[in-house]
Amino acid sequence: MIKRFSTLYIGHIELDNCGHAGTPADDRRYPNERVIEAFATTLELAQTMDELGYEALWLAEHHFQHEGYECIPNIPLLAVHIANHTRRLKIGCGFNIIPTWHPIRLAEDYATADILTGGRLIFGVGRGYHTREVESFGNPMLDGEANRELFEEQLEIILKAFNQSSFSHRGKYYTIPPRVPYRGYQLKELSLVPRPVHLPVEIWQPIVSGSARGLEFMVKHGIKGVVSATAEQFADRWFRDYQTAARAHGRELQLGEDLILGFRMSIDDTQEIAIRKARPYFEEHAKFMGPLGMLRYSEEHVKAVAERRAQSPTAATIENGVQNRTWLCGPAEEFIGYLKDVERRYPGLEQVMVSCPLGTPRKIMKENLTRFAREVMPAFK
Repeated sequence: MIKRFSTLYIGHIELDNCGHAGTPADDRRYPNERVIEAFATTLELAQTMDELGYEALWLAEHHFQHEGYECIPNIPLLAVHIANHTRRLKIGCGFNIIPTWHPIRLAEDYATADILTGGRLIFGVGRGYHTREVESFGNPMLDGEANRELFEEQLEIILKAFNQSSFSHRGKYYTIPPRVPYRGYQLKELSLVPRPVHLPVEIWQPIVSGSARGLEFMVKHGIKGVVSATAEQFADRWFRDYQTAARAHGRELQLGEDLILGFRMSIDDTQEIAIRKARPYFEEHAKFMGPLGMLRYSEEHVKAVAERRAQSPTAATIENGVQNRTWLCGPAEEFIGYLKDVERRYPGLEQVMVSCPLGTPRKIMKENLTRFAREVMPAFK
């Protein structure tokens, strides 16, 4: 039963001249005083959501984006700031890109934020999709198999650090601790200081291609999944595949349990108005994400995601998105009707994520979130 709502803000600043006919994505360059606007937007969204009764604000970790699209490099650090200016809202890591971190450093930062926020930080992990980010930190992204191997080993280390009072690790990429003398003895184990207070740590990961290997890894480690901005035929398939994989590991889940279903949205009096308002930001989002191979509107799109292959930014329209339920556009009663149907199909689903695409101005994001909270959310309480 749906009972909790969240949103995703990936850290874009106020962008001008949005859309396919607007400024090319690679031609955008903003100075430091502009890119840091993302922090003020984050706090304003968080305070608005806190007052409106949302469950969580999910934030995306990215690096080096002078184009102004994704400008938050450290979610745990920002989460502490948000927690000091809100009362109950949770802050989700959507997602910490582990191959841009040393795994122990990420574990330390999360544990510190867990303590300082009173348990309001949600841990989320991802493998990354920007070569400029991951490769610049000295780790593989172009080699997909090496990227996956590294990610899996890093998460194994993080889980040991969280759950064991002391630990060691010997793997392909890491030897922890190194065999060195320390204060008169041979170093054999390390202890994470501090460790999280709230154990076991709830971990979330995006489901972006629905591969059997990826789902198997998730359920093996008890990782929960986020399916967002994905055509409903694939969302349905991956929900069922996740349930099947969990069953193979002895966990009987209701369909939709331990998952979040996410949509882009534009809420207004009519579908026509909602689509017209969202179109330039839909196009800006596709213009940036398509060449990175991150659109999930069709079979061809999902195949390209799995193969890490570039997609055409114009291969989908917002009308496609509305038709395949990647997008919810229209009045509140239509949102409610569709989400009630989702609730019937996935009895284990408890949380829905609604968000606005890249480039959406702060004012419009707040208007969407406010109207959704006041006109849609009460139907699920």
